[in-house]
Amino acid sequence: MVTIGSWNLENLFRPGTESGPSGEEEYTAKLDTLAATIGEIDPDVLAVQEVGSPEALSDLVEQLDGAWHTEIAEPDDRGIRVATLSRMPADGVAQVVDFPPRIGPVTVDDAGATIDRLGRAGLHLTVTVGGRGIDLVTAHLKSKLLSYPGGRFSPRDEDERARYATYALHRRAAEAAAVRTYVTGLLGDDPDRAVIVAGDLNDEAEAATTQILLGPPGSEIGSGGFDRPDQGDAQRLWNLAPLIPEDERYTRIYRGRRELVDHILVSHSLLDALQEAGTGPGQPPSIADTPTARRDEPGSDHRPVVVRLAV
Repeated sequence: MVTIGSWNLENLFRPGTESGPSGEEEYTAKLDTLAATIGEIDPDVLAVQEVGSPEALSDLVEQLDGAWHTEIAEPDDRGIRVATLSRMPADGVAQVVDFPPRIGPVTVDDAGATIDRLGRAGLHLTVTVGGRGIDLVTAHLKSKLLSYPGGRFSPRDEDERARYATYALHRRAAEAAAVRTYVTGLLGDDPDRAVIVAGDLNDEAEAATTQILLGPPGSEIGSGGFDRPDQGDAQRLWNLAPLIPEDERYTRIYRGRRELVDHILVSHSLLDALQEAGTGPGQPPSIADTPTARRDEPGSDHRPVVVRLAV
């Protein structure tokens, strides 16, 4: 049995940084809370997001039981990045950065700035479990929480809000396409390749950007075609969200509304290995549109999402 998890750690920075806690006491409380949750879900491999620095991640790992191997991606402009913690060594570590060739640069602000790569690099690695290699791709797509020029979190008017929501949506879609293209390259035409995509996709399972990652449509969990093999199976990913018990099917609470924005998707060869899917313990606080308001709060504003596989 192997347990795979994904968790947005919410601004894991050391004290003294712009996004980090005010002091050592607040930092220690955050590490303690994060470590307790990781200990409770007891993962073999954990994809994490919003890591502020390698040093902060090391501080967290020191709080965990056992030996851990860490891999970490490049940071974004704000200094956060994705990483992976694993009880076993990883091979084939690579970053996922570029948009697909035919997706042109995406406009991201009113000044006309464009990007042609993921704002936060994805991370790909291979772990071997029971003699079987599993490819894990970790991603953190563009947030739905909008920011505006000058560091504002509120728009000047509704026209500005509409524009920046469109910029964010275009960017998130291009990032999803980049991850999907990378996974397509991993899968090739090999139906036996074990691939997992895990991370904060910043939208729910039915959102258009999340759906991009699935590949050929028609065999989603719960659909009539789920147990009918066809030619698309070798390229598909299955989002495990429908397997999470309905009352636990959320990882964030935004303005009082429960949302499942963190996801784990698997390739065809792992479907028979599924034992259960769920979310982590506790209930995160309801958040609004000012992420800095939680600077000194312990823990995270997300819950982990967890899957157990018989491999």
